[in-house]
Amino acid sequence: MPPSPADPGPAGSLRTVSCSMTLDLTGRRTRVVAAISAAASVPLQSEALHVTVDGQGVEVTELVDAHGTRLHEFTTEGQRAQVYYSATTSGPAPTPPVDGLDLVQYLRPSRYVESDSLAAVASTEFGGLSGFELVSAVDSWVHEKLTYAAGSSRPTDGAVQTVLNRRGVCRDYAHVTSAFLRAMNVPARVVAVYAPGLSPMEFHAVTEAFVEGTWYVVDPTRLAPRQSMLRVATGRDAADVAFLTNHWGLLELSGYQVTAVADQLPTDDPSQHVVLS
Repeated sequence: MPPSPADPGPAGSLRTVSCSMTLDLTGRRTRVVAAISAAASVPLQSEALHVTVDGQGVEVTELVDAHGTRLHEFTTEGQRAQVYYSATTSGPAPTPPVDGLDLVQYLRPSRYVESDSLAAVASTEFGGLSGFELVSAVDSWVHEKLTYAAGSSRPTDGAVQTVLNRRGVCRDYAHVTSAFLRAMNVPARVVAVYAPGLSPMEFHAVTEAFVEGTWYVVDPTRLAPRQSMLRVATGRDAADVAFLTNHWGLLELSGYQVTAVADQLPTDDPSQHVVLS
């Protein structure tokens, strides 16, 4: 069967996203790093980021990686931080560029994507398949074999543990999908996204698979239409795309809310090959 044509998503789709966080700190010097902003490649109509500590604005530094992931960091010795981000975008982002280094990096096993440990399973389940047929088979296997269950996995679980448990959340689905694809010599990476239509609303994790010269988004959870997703962070696994990281001091995420809406929310056909827009 010939592959379905790539669907870049609904042109002109208006998406509005936001994230608010309340962080309780210890008063010790703490560096906070947030990955909650739309990626640098996303065309924006408007955007705002506000960070306060104990009611006072603080200086925030932006760091951008090779994939356009935008990290915002600040250092504080305060007691409570408030972080608020919002953005509105219209139209799709450019097709993700292809970098030769990525095609090497995203074939290698990583902390949560233990493709080497799952190579025998992948060969048994998907041997003889390639290209879009392979991607579709992996997507179907993960969708059918795993049960989506909030709170069923630990932050330290990787793809191997998820395959054993047969349950997990979006990051676990993305790890298993990426692991099987890498084990079958398809470059695959994990992407954190805003996902209009997701319920309950949260940051979402999906896989991008490199097939026939293009990165296509794969989401076996089937919980939100891929065409409306908005890229936030891209990397090897959850360690690279975490929405919040802290160093030196301790913190507690005591308040957290994510919103993502789109003026067009299409019905997603899993057989379509969708480019993350």
